[in-house]
Amino acid sequence: MHIHFIQHEVFEAPGAYLHWAEKRQHQVTFSHVYRQDHLPKEIDSIDFLIVMGGPQSPDSSQTEYHYFDAKSEIALIRQCIIAGKAVVGVCLGAQLIGEALAAPYAHSPEKEIGVFPITLTTEGMNDIKIAHFGNKLQVGHWHNDMPGLTDKSKILAHSAGCPRQIVGYANLVYGFQCHMEFTPEVISLLIDSETDLPLQSQTHQFVQSADEIQGYDYEEMNSKLHVFLDLLESAYVETLIKPASACS
Repeated sequence: MHIHFIQHEVFEAPGAYLHWAEKRQHQVTFSHVYRQDHLPKEIDSIDFLIVMGGPQSPDSSQTEYHYFDAKSEIALIRQCIIAGKAVVGVCLGAQLIGEALAAPYAHSPEKEIGVFPITLTTEGMNDIKIAHFGNKLQVGHWHNDMPGLTDKSKILAHSAGCPRQIVGYANLVYGFQCHMEFTPEVISLLIDSETDLPLQSQTHQFVQSADEIQGYDYEEMNSKLHVFLDLLESAYVETLIKPASACS
């Protein structure tokens, strides 16, 4: 499997997503956008596209972030979806998936930073790739916005502060507003990047202090994310086998 990551900032690292790919000995490539890396010109060899988060929004301009070209990323995501690739978006990445499917992102009712539970919806509990998360699961958050919805998308999980935490867009396309990839190393990078976290934790009900965030054990959410990725990989492989079977 060839896994390609789009990473927008050094502090929005792939964490447990990358650990999964390395443990499964998959080929891994990156577009480090903050280093002004190019996006892939050819997608034939890519199996999974994983688009990470960032402080940007889908309508951020290149005047604000000279290295971030939302239109090009949206076009790449759309191309991968049409080609039948597995596509996972995290936070900003989830919002960009929605944009690629003509579903504009929206502002979340609440800012969320820290670790808070998500609740799976009925459709979430019926989705075989995430049902193992259980009815409730503690996951990471670091956002103000949320992904848009298409006519065919399904909200698979929500939280007290955000009604769109996991969105299923198609069999192989998922948007995670939440961050199940957090590790202690990623958290340290994020906390260092959030200079006004002490003030935010005093003024927002769903923003925790640095000590609270750093004191959490992220192993369970990482493990459940890995199971999801295994199941998504299996679903992707099935799509590759079915056409061959039909010709036999």
